[in-house]
Amino acid sequence: MTDLKIDLSIWSGRDDSAESGDVRRLFQIVKIGAQGLPERAAALIGFASDAGVERNKGRVGAAQGPFAIKKRMAGLPAHHFSEIWDCGDVICENGDLESAQLALGVKVAGVMRQGVHPVVLGGGHEVAWGTYLGLKTWLVAQQTDQPNRRLLVLNLDAHFDLRTSRPANSGTAFDQIAQDCTNDHRPLQYACWGVSKLANTPALYARAASLRTDVVEDTALQSIGDGALIQRLDRLLADADDVYLTIDLDVLPASVAPGVSAPAAYGVPLAVIEAIALHVKNSGKMRIADIAELNPRLDIDDQTARVAARLAWLLMDHRISSSH
Repeated sequence: MTDLKIDLSIWSGRDDSAESGDVRRLFQIVKIGAQGLPERAAALIGFASDAGVERNKGRVGAAQGPFAIKKRMAGLPAHHFSEIWDCGDVICENGDLESAQLALGVKVAGVMRQGVHPVVLGGGHEVAWGTYLGLKTWLVAQQTDQPNRRLLVLNLDAHFDLRTSRPANSGTAFDQIAQDCTNDHRPLQYACWGVSKLANTPALYARAASLRTDVVEDTALQSIGDGALIQRLDRLLADADDVYLTIDLDVLPASVAPGVSAPAAYGVPLAVIEAIALHVKNSGKMRIADIAELNPRLDIDDQTARVAARLAWLLMDHRISSSH
């Protein structure tokens, strides 16, 4: 595992400074580093790994995901952002997934201690265990003042990722989280929305049921509809003190997100995923989010990378700035 300094060449794009008005793009306001962050800073952390995907017998290539996402983010207009922070990337080397996940946890915890709610860019969905380890460190510190904080993990995903086999892989993270919360007597509500019945065995459904998982299948997530889904989400949010939102890009239709290890034949529309994600963010309870499973090797015209960049742009926190 290596914690690499970011390649600044990723942060480049079109310069419209000859035009009038606010023409700033993210590459022009990016700052590098994970220390000295202002509270509520817009911050990104990369997790370059596909070791979990390989262990799970998937198609490798997700290790390049963070770089591809940031490259597509670089040219996005800044709008309300006065600055964003690239906190660097944890690189999984030689298949040493466990060390990389621990390192990600340390980096996440360090960023969160500064009052920042980062967006983590994967990488395979093994990123979730590393993200959680960092969140857990932060939660333990909060429990001094407020014990028994209730955690909601909302996974927008075609798969439960509740496999019980070990060693860990991209399909075990939420089983690992559930076991850890049980061991720590931490109240946990796991919710998996966008689940495909054709991508999960009865055994996985049974494991989800044993954890009292809140499940919404992809067929029921084709639109926000009459508001019942948002009301259901609001109930989950009301019962939580802290929320970890994780988005596996394979929840989207293959026509929207072809660059993933397991493209979805059906999937959930991007508009629905975006509405759910923004609702969670706007609740004020989202402590961290991550985006997983971009595989640039399998992408078409950077289509999936563009979707991931859009989601990351929307989920990043920001401070109120009087100048923009």
